[in-house]
Amino acid sequence: EQPLEARPLVERLTRRVFRDQKFRQHVRAAYAGTCAMKGLSVVNGGGALEVEAAHIRPAGGGEKGPDSIRNGIALCRTVHWLFDHGYVSLEDDGAVLIARKGVPDKVIRLFHEDRRIRFPSDPANRPHPVFLRYHREKRFKG
Repeated sequence: EQPLEARPLVERLTRRVFRDQKFRQHVRAAYAGTCAMKGLSVVNGGGALEVEAAHIRPAGGGEKGPDSIRNGIALCRTVHWLFDHGYVSLEDDGAVLIARKGVPDKVIRLFHEDRRIRFPSDPANRPHPVFLRYHREKRFKG
């Protein structure tokens, strides 16, 4: 057996875009804790929702997306990753766009059969077309 070595502690100062915690809460509530693309609502043993609040126009990286509920969509972790990396996007009417490469068939089969997202019941909370267009034009790898 190898002896355990003590690892040094390193203090690091980082700078990042401030994120409003209310964004996460409001987006998840608007979608009733359910992934808009898959329709799944998973709660862990501690009662925490698995669904995440994704920015449509990213807040960081110089893209300056706002922490507005209209710039958010509730997605499960895998779909959130695909969305952030441009493998899936959305039309203004909620149709899901899927890149020709990079999205496994097993994941695609988990989307709603009609390949449309489920919008929040309150129209005031639906994704704004300006942010959706930005995502299609600047992020989507279609």
